[in-house]
Amino acid sequence: MAGEIPDLIAEVRTGTGKGAARQARREQKVPGIVYGGGADPLPLNFEFNYLLARLKAGRFMSTLFNLKVDGQEDVRVIARAVQRDVVKGLPTHVDLMRLRRTTRIKLFINVEFINHESCSGLKRGGTLTIVRPEVELSVIAGDIPEKITVDLDGLQIGDTITISSVPLPEGVKPTIERDFVIANIVAPRAVTAESDDDAEEGEGEVTEA
Repeated sequence: MAGEIPDLIAEVRTGTGKGAARQARREQKVPGIVYGGGADPLPLNFEFNYLLARLKAGRFMSTLFNLKVDGQEDVRVIARAVQRDVVKGLPTHVDLMRLRRTTRIKLFINVEFINHESCSGLKRGGTLTIVRPEVELSVIAGDIPEKITVDLDGLQIGDTITISSVPLPEGVKPTIERDFVIANIVAPRAVTAESDDDAEEGEGEVTEA
C-alpha cells in the first residue's frame, strides 16, 4: 500500500449552478465537484492559491488524493478534469471522482534501486543512469504499491534495466505496452573516451601492401 497519500483540502460549496460558481470565483475560490463512489455529487470550493500550488506541483491528473472536507468523511479521489481560463490558463473548475477500493487507476509509482554494493558494474567504476525515477502503472485503488524495486545485484557495465525485468506486485501493470528502459549501467567516461580514441586511431591507420 502506498505509504503516504497527499491531502486535497476543500470546502462544501453552498448552492449550485453558474451563479454559485461565479460567486466562488469572486471570493478567490475555484469551484469543483466530486462524484461517483456510490454517493451523491458534492459541490466544492478550493482556495485559489492552494489549488494553483497543487497544479504547479505537477501530475495533478495522475495523483491519488485524500479529499478532506469539513463535515465529510475523508475519501480517496482522483482528478478527472481541470477547466482553465482560455486566456490566462488559470483553473476555473475541477472535477474529482471518488474511488472504490476495486477501481483500477493509473498512477506514477517511485522506483527504488537496491544492492548497489553487490553490483559488478558499479564496482568496476560504472555509473547507474536512471532514466525513469518513477513509472506510470495501472493499479487497484485499494492496493497501491508504495514503490517498485530494481535489484542491481550482479549487473554489469552495459546492462539495461527494462520494465519487463522488474517484478511487479500482483495486479499491477505498466500503462505502456513496449518494454521501456528504466535505467542503465554505463561505463566510466574515461573508459568511453579511450574507446573512442582507439576507434579513431584505427580508422586512421593505412596498411600498405
